Amino acid sequence: MRKSNSLINNLDWPLLIGFLTLISFGLMTIYSVAFNEENPSVFSFSEKYGKQIMWIFLSLFLGVVVFLIDSDVYKKFALPIYLVTIGLLVLVLFMPPINGARAWIGVGSMGIQPAEFAKITTALLLAKYVSDINLKLLSSYNILIALVIIVIPMGLILLQPDAGTFVVFTAFFFVLYREGLTFDPFILKFINLLPKVNYKNTWIGSHFIPILFVLVFLSILTILLGHKNLGIIPGLPLYGSFGIIVSLFLVSVLGILFIQKFGTKREKVKIRLIIILSFIVGSASSYFVEYSFVHLADHQKDRIELFLGLKEDPNGKDYNRNRAMAAVGSGGFSGKGYKNASVSSVKTNHVPESETDFIFCPFAEEWGFLGGAVLLMIYLFIIIRILVIAERQRSTFNRIYAYSVGMFIFYHFAINIGMNIGFAPVIGIPLPFFSYGGSSMMSFSIMVFILLKLDSQRRHVLR
Repeated sequence: MRKSNSLINNLDWPLLIGFLTLISFGLMTIYSVAFNEENPSVFSFSEKYGKQIMWIFLSLFLGVVVFLIDSDVYKKFALPIYLVTIGLLVLVLFMPPINGARAWIGVGSMGIQPAEFAKITTALLLAKYVSDINLKLLSSYNILIALVIIVIPMGLILLQPDAGTFVVFTAFFFVLYREGLTFDPFILKFINLLPKVNYKNTWIGSHFIPILFVLVFLSILTILLGHKNLGIIPGLPLYGSFGIIVSLFLVSVLGILFIQKFGTKREKVKIRLIIILSFIVGSASSYFVEYSFVHLADHQKDRIELFLGLKEDPNGKDYNRNRAMAAVGSGGFSGKGYKNASVSSVKTNHVPESETDFIFCPFAEEWGFLGGAVLLMIYLFIIIRILVIAERQRSTFNRIYAYSVGMFIFYHFAINIGMNIGFAPVIGIPLPFFSYGGSSMMSFSIMVFILLKLDSQRRHVLR
């Protein structure tokens, strides 16, 4: 009894209240947008709001179960449950496709999406592995193992294909960077193979964020060049990654010649090495982006090309995004009122999937700019609260897991809202705790309750 009271007293109530608030707002919005006069009861299980009630109760039940489990179990069994989800990700590839993707196990709306739960198990295993190594003696082998833990589920998810969840998994790279797991060991190992060169700190490792933005820019440019010749060399077609690689090569040669002519002897070796490594990384990432883009499903390619302005089809393939922006804008400053959404109503079907990926549309249409701003502040409060929880952990395991949860919610929140207002391509990302659907609701609920449990026992954990 004393232990139960201790858990309750140490529970992070602000996070729990924020979580329950979003679930309540989400259910209200689903009830409004999918309302059926013939079945007005919120417990009508033939309607989507009735099914969502069922998913919420099941998610809360599972949340309480994982909260009652001793926190040591999550670290001890991180590898077995990770392997189980990897097995499910393999199994799902042999299931019949639904909406062009093999992402579900089950029948219709009662299926589960293993990729949603893979986020949790990958976060747990990554937290366990990193917490077990000595960061002061970090090696390239440690970095490689951490990357393998992340890349295996990412590769299987890409095969489904599920581009949205694949993108969300890149959140782990920011978590690694926060813990100091940069690419320094790889670069140092490469540098030390060269004669008379031995640097303690590498340029690439200490400039991770700027390099990441450059790689994102190169990725977008690679897709843009897939439709247009770069044209810097007359008579030579430079499309896609080939155009990027040739451009990077020419810039690298000019850079090396410039530093050879005007640089000091000490600068020449270091900057020349940086240029060579930048060329290799940039070329490899550009080729990988092109290869991945080519192998995406046609509807996923269309969404990215429409977002980048390579295609225009407002009443066809870009209909969803076009109508979503119209619905959000129609809410005005204060909205049309609860259950008065017209553009994003399920009945009118002007915004397909308005109860799932585009759930923000009916909410913004009903409550306007003011309601949307309040919702955004609640999400920001939850994300900031999770970061506060992460920073107060004594255990590396707890901290890494907390940051993983925070980054997942941030990714989903930012991309989903971006999809609804035209700032991001439509890649099928649900709004956490808000969108209709069982897998998303269960996985995020379990994720949060595990975090609440780890945090409630943080004073008893030394590492």
